[in-house]
Amino acid sequence: MPNEKILVVDDDNNICELLRLYLEKEGYLVKIVNDGVSAVNAFKQEKPDLMILDIMLPKLDGWQVCREIRKISDKPIIMLTAKGETFDKVLGLELGADDYMTKPFDTKEMVARIKAVLRRSGGGAASDSVKEVVFDNLSVNLTNYEMKVKGVPIDTPPKELELIYHLAANPNRVFTRDQLLDEVWGFDYYGDSRTVDVHVKRLREKLEGVSTKWELKTVWGVGYKFETKE
Repeated sequence: MPNEKILVVDDDNNICELLRLYLEKEGYLVKIVNDGVSAVNAFKQEKPDLMILDIMLPKLDGWQVCREIRKISDKPIIMLTAKGETFDKVLGLELGADDYMTKPFDTKEMVARIKAVLRRSGGGAASDSVKEVVFDNLSVNLTNYEMKVKGVPIDTPPKELELIYHLAANPNRVFTRDQLLDEVWGFDYYGDSRTVDVHVKRLREKLEGVSTKWELKTVWGVGYKFETKE
């Protein structure tokens, strides 16, 4: 049985209690708050393994909460949007959300998504093995979320770092944008791939001219690869 802690943030008490009922039945520890300011404070105090975050909230909206949390933590966030509201998937990804669901949602599907997201994130468990790839003038460490260029740490947002790690850990393998969305972000994205292009563009700005032995390359009509020239 899982014993991970989940923070539920929604101003609709019925939804909160429904989620509490189903999640506690699955063995999760559940904490509920009803506004954005309380969400940020509760996250800092409770240190949950995952947060379910409504977008339309009093005091701070879900986007603002997500932005604040990503300054201090990479724990997974599943965003909730009411049916009919436009969910900006690219904005959600760029702010660091891990998944999203539309209300009203099926509680069994929500539990399945939570399990999948926690599995991808390692469920909050510490790993003994250091995840690092090293190439000429570049090291990407996924254990401490650090990218170094010519030995100097470069400020890199989590998803950019995960993207370059994923590509560099599979040198010369071509990934489609949809594969990268699925394997790095875990979103079911219906072909909306602009966010991959945005992240690659930002990585290129950081890595331009760093080495002649590798390149972050566009494979036209297909996707991207980390090409080595050894």
